[in-house]
Amino acid sequence: MGRSHRRATTATAPRWLTAAQLEAWQALTLLLARLPTALEAQLQRDAQLSYVEYYVLAGLSEQPDHTMRISELAGFTNAELSRLSHLITRLHKRGYVRREPDPNDGRYTNVLTAAGYHHLVAAAPGHVATVLELVIDALDDTALSALQDSAERITARIDNARHSAERRSAMSSISQQTAIDEPEGLDQH
Repeated sequence: MGRSHRRATTATAPRWLTAAQLEAWQALTLLLARLPTALEAQLQRDAQLSYVEYYVLAGLSEQPDHTMRISELAGFTNAELSRLSHLITRLHKRGYVRREPDPNDGRYTNVLTAAGYHHLVAAAPGHVATVLELVIDALDDTALSALQDSAERITARIDNARHSAERRSAMSSISQQTAIDEPEGLDQH
């Protein structure tokens, strides 16, 4: 009993970061906190746009006909639909986007207006200069390649974990629904 109990305790013991892993993690969390703030400050100062507003306009500008559904924009910007809907309303009031019904199914799509496109074009050089100054120019080609590889690996793990959690949630819902739908009192011989 002592041996199996010891294995069970060891198997459930938490993993801890090494000193080097902790330093790397702390550096990354500091970067994740400060970089968006610095990019947002530049965009607000120079273009009166939030970081997410800029990326919504940029996302629309890269699409055929400058058109995208809100669900696609949410995926592109990693924003919740309700938050993005409010953001689109603000951009609409400023004349940067308009909402149009899709002729195929009637659902609304968001279209970048000429004013929105011109505002984005005017904002882009300052934003790119800030990205170059804060990130790209700080790295040589090897470090930049390593950054891209690391970012892609971490993003893939996040996406895989999210999809796994969604599948588990769906399976749990199906199991719960099946349990509810099964008739009670049946003999199971």
